[in-house]
Amino acid sequence: MSTYLLPILFPIAAGIATLVLPGKAFTLGKPGGERRKICIVAGGFLVVTALLVLNALLATTVKDAPQIAFFLTRKLPIQFGFDEVGRIFAVMISAVMLTAGFFSFAYMKHEQHEKRYYGFYLILYGMLNGLVFADNLITFYLFYELMTITSMPLVLHTQTKEALLAGLKYLFYSFCGAYMVLFGLFQLGRYCLSNTLTFGAGGILDMSIVEGHETLLLITAFLMILGFSVKAGMFPLHAWLTKAHPAAPAPISAVLSGIVVKAGVLGIIRVVYYLFGTKFLAGTWVQYVWLVLSMITILMGSMLAYMEKGLKKRLAYSTVSQVSYILFGLALMQQTAFTGALLHTVFHALMKAALFLSAGAVIYQTGKKNVSELSGIGKQMPVVMWCYTIASLGLIGIPPASGFISKWSLAMGALAFPMRAVGYLGVAALLVSALLTAGYLLPVTIRGFFVGNDFDYGSLKKKEPSKFMTVPLLILAAATLLLGMFPNGMISYIGKIAEGLIR
Repeated sequence: MSTYLLPILFPIAAGIATLVLPGKAFTLGKPGGERRKICIVAGGFLVVTALLVLNALLATTVKDAPQIAFFLTRKLPIQFGFDEVGRIFAVMISAVMLTAGFFSFAYMKHEQHEKRYYGFYLILYGMLNGLVFADNLITFYLFYELMTITSMPLVLHTQTKEALLAGLKYLFYSFCGAYMVLFGLFQLGRYCLSNTLTFGAGGILDMSIVEGHETLLLITAFLMILGFSVKAGMFPLHAWLTKAHPAAPAPISAVLSGIVVKAGVLGIIRVVYYLFGTKFLAGTWVQYVWLVLSMITILMGSMLAYMEKGLKKRLAYSTVSQVSYILFGLALMQQTAFTGALLHTVFHALMKAALFLSAGAVIYQTGKKNVSELSGIGKQMPVVMWCYTIASLGLIGIPPASGFISKWSLAMGALAFPMRAVGYLGVAALLVSALLTAGYLLPVTIRGFFVGNDFDYGSLKKKEPSKFMTVPLLILAAATLLLGMFPNGMISYIGKIAEGLIR
């Protein structure tokens, strides 16, 4: 049991200790000693947590029996285990939490309440680990709600009016989505083979008692998909995302966009592929409405990002669009599309983390927040802007960056969809969105590096940030390229998962 619990409980306990210990516990006896010790301690906690996650992945197999921690009621266990999808999410979460965490050591220098920041950051890490190790729906739902509550203080961290309103909106939308999922949780238990709602590849509906209740179950499935899609930012419940991301500190924007929104994606995967099953949902109105909503979101998010002038808010609208690429692939309920969706889940996490951290480095060093202010920024911060450019090319889908691989799989999956018109519309949405993505990301690079001969280069001073900022960016940019140049291992791995889920 400790194998599963340690990656969850250790960062939560470390975060609580960071919050409650007095400030003098972090003093080194010299100017600035407190914040340095906080960074050292928080960094140590982050690394230990990542090692505990790695140990859990290496020490257990998908064939191991789930382990029960305790019972909420006589028949509702909180139980843990993991499968191959959970393994992918666990590695992705640790990669982003580590890079954004170490980036924070420099970025938070000019922010107040660092002890509070790192405390909630560590607690959030533990809650996210609880999600990926959850073996049934009740455990997943518990950690999903705890993740919302513990991430809200990070959205509110700057304590500005903008942050307060964004945090309240985030909480309101999240709870609305949670109520939809809770309704589904109560209904679903009546028609499943397992009263504990333990996840099972391909679904766990008891078909012997489903007959005659199809309409209720389809409504239940749709509400659960819609409820989890709140976190994933799908239209019409996406508005929280474009408020919370710009208001939060840049490392938290990276975590929200790269990881927290993917909690909604994981929830949808569990509902569609591990509870209801594609045999029950494929070809129903639930699938077609979900496909339409995802395509609307892809185009809407791209168009709003194209029109947005603020850099962080532009990236937030981009997240709305890009995560719906994933939802579109999942809604197709087709093996190639599922492979593309899961690939894009990982690739988007790395690329969007790099983009938000790049924006954070620019804001930290220059105070400039709008795209129109960034003329010549590539001459001042070449490392940061090259990392931004590589991540942008990946998000657009230009080879050899990794985004091309996932988007190609999504397009191939759409073309193989039985209703050809839907498949063609999906491919058209992907292509139009890719063009718009180039239109809102590349102008930052062009403005940053190519400002014209009449520009006063002499007025520019080098403003490259410290290694705590540049090294995480270089790691994320390198991963964006390497995963695009050597994708076969991941494609094969996820393809086998898809075969087991979609029959």
